Amino acid sequence: MSERLSQAATADLPAAVETPGYDRNAVTQGVVHLGIGAFHRAHQAAVFDAALRAGDLRWGITGVSLRSGSVRDQLNPQDGLYSLVVREGDQQDIRIIGAVDTVVVAPEDPQAVVAALASPDTHIVTLTVTEKGYKLDPATGRLRDDDADIAADLQSLAAPHTVPGLLVAGLAQRKAAGLPPFTAISCDNLPHNGQRLRKAVMTMARAHDKALADWIEAEGAFPQTMVDRIVPATTDEDIAALAETLGVEDRGMVKTEPFTQWVIENRFAGPRPDFDALGVQLTDAVPPWEDAKLRLLNGSHSGLAYLGGLAGIDFVHEMVAREDARRFVETLWNEAEVTLSPPPGLDIAAYRAELMARFANSALQHRTRQIAIDGSQKLPQRLLATIAARREEGLASPALTLAVAAWMRWQGGTDDAGKPHTVDDPLADRTAAALNGCDTAEARVKALLAINAIFPTELAADQPFRSALTEWLNILETDGALVAMATL
Repeated sequence: MSERLSQAATADLPAAVETPGYDRNAVTQGVVHLGIGAFHRAHQAAVFDAALRAGDLRWGITGVSLRSGSVRDQLNPQDGLYSLVVREGDQQDIRIIGAVDTVVVAPEDPQAVVAALASPDTHIVTLTVTEKGYKLDPATGRLRDDDADIAADLQSLAAPHTVPGLLVAGLAQRKAAGLPPFTAISCDNLPHNGQRLRKAVMTMARAHDKALADWIEAEGAFPQTMVDRIVPATTDEDIAALAETLGVEDRGMVKTEPFTQWVIENRFAGPRPDFDALGVQLTDAVPPWEDAKLRLLNGSHSGLAYLGGLAGIDFVHEMVAREDARRFVETLWNEAEVTLSPPPGLDIAAYRAELMARFANSALQHRTRQIAIDGSQKLPQRLLATIAARREEGLASPALTLAVAAWMRWQGGTDDAGKPHTVDDPLADRTAAALNGCDTAEARVKALLAINAIFPTELAADQPFRSALTEWLNILETDGALVAMATL
């Protein structure tokens, strides 16, 4: 099918498909989003689209791709339109999102990104750049000045290479033009994500202009956030099936679940949509929400990903259909729950039941290998922080430790059947080098624990933790993931 989704094509879409009901030509681009992948399109963009549908036309989006032109090539030929496909069981609802005006590729035209950030219409910058996009050292939290792109931006912001560089260049132009700073909202699964973003920006700004840094510190805003929605990767089969329904091809479609949540610290530098009316929760304290999501949803997701991947089980719903995997998840949740301080309005028992139902949604086809990507960046906040919190109380963490051991086993590059897989991780070369020459599980645990960019020194030195990891890794290597879960 050659015809693509476009503004003109929306008139001929099936009646059940919800199309934008606003004049897209009247929309101004009040949002710049850095890292316009599937998650943003299924989450924040849907919220801004809802604001436009409610009549507030200030919240169109300029999307920025930080690496390749793939999303630009998906969306720009479609006038920025794409389908948000919400699936649960046999039910499928399709909504055409019209909030994205255009997509710019930062490496090809960094000045276009800076110009969008500096525009008087821009009030909010959102980010989904993954943990590695902030260029912060996991061990120290400081900007990685040993990174070549950061080093280049510390020297000059004429053509920024990094997220902190782009943001500071845009803020510098705003200050020079007499404009207020924008509100920068990190939407990545990181504890204290707003503080981390602020630290990266302030470090970059101080390297160039103290007065600029002082202005950002006094007038800028970097609110903490928590985001939650499961967004599996789109497949060619998904695109083909949707084309049969729409009558046109949509290469930018995203698929997701009905559940969505966005919690934002009530701290803004300028205008914002009526977030309350759009279902977004504004709060003075994001960390309790953040901890619950990272330690319950994300922690168990990572455990399921590595154990499932090792066992050759492709999808999350296939994992939780197994009694041993469900017991693993429930045990991990029991361990994590005692480390939480739930905020008012969060019923942990109900949240756990809802999570299990979400994991079991077979319509999502959420691949374990997708979740397994970038594990070195995810382990500290999803699993290790919980283990450390329990360790302070003298508590063992068998399920959490099994999940970490499964990550260690995954770094070896083969599953339980001996089938090779790619370790897709920014530290893959480093973990491979650490494992080279290690001929026992004990040696492999020792080598990986020595990577302080992943493991805090105090936790890595804890002998009971090391011993438990070694025991689990021995079981995983000898008997496989399914036996390990049964042993738990």
